[in-house]
Amino acid sequence: MSKFLTVIFSLLMSIVIMGTSPATAENLSHNLLKQPVIEITVSLSNTANELKFEPNYLELIPGKRYNLKLNNPSSQKHYFTAKDFADGIWTQKVEAGKVEIKGNIHELELKPGAEAEWVFVPIKSGKYALRCTIAGHTEAGMKGEIVIK
Repeated sequence: MSKFLTVIFSLLMSIVIMGTSPATAENLSHNLLKQPVIEITVSLSNTANELKFEPNYLELIPGKRYNLKLNNPSSQKHYFTAKDFADGIWTQKVEAGKVEIKGNIHELELKPGAEAEWVFVPIKSGKYALRCTIAGHTEAGMKGEIVIK
């Protein structure tokens, strides 16, 4: 991880963990990156092209490292959109194919048959809406909730 990302993550962790010195926060960030990831798989629709997330409810713990494995088994594209959730996490990376993306992510588009992995650490507790922003998909049931306890 670049020194810049380490510094940014250390500052975020300092805010989250009250009374923590910057040196302690940097040690925490290195420890987080060493811990194993908790894998969660979410399908955007299914082979019957039903407009839903499977599962449509995720419960996460702040400070834990997750690998959200997304797949789209349907014949149409879908979006995994959860902007407020994305603002409450620290994204380590998103991988899709042979591409690795770092930085702030607010929405992922998965074309038919696509897969992506989003590795992150939840920071801010709350309840966050999840939806597919393609016209009519949210209304047809492609929505969910992500809770960071």
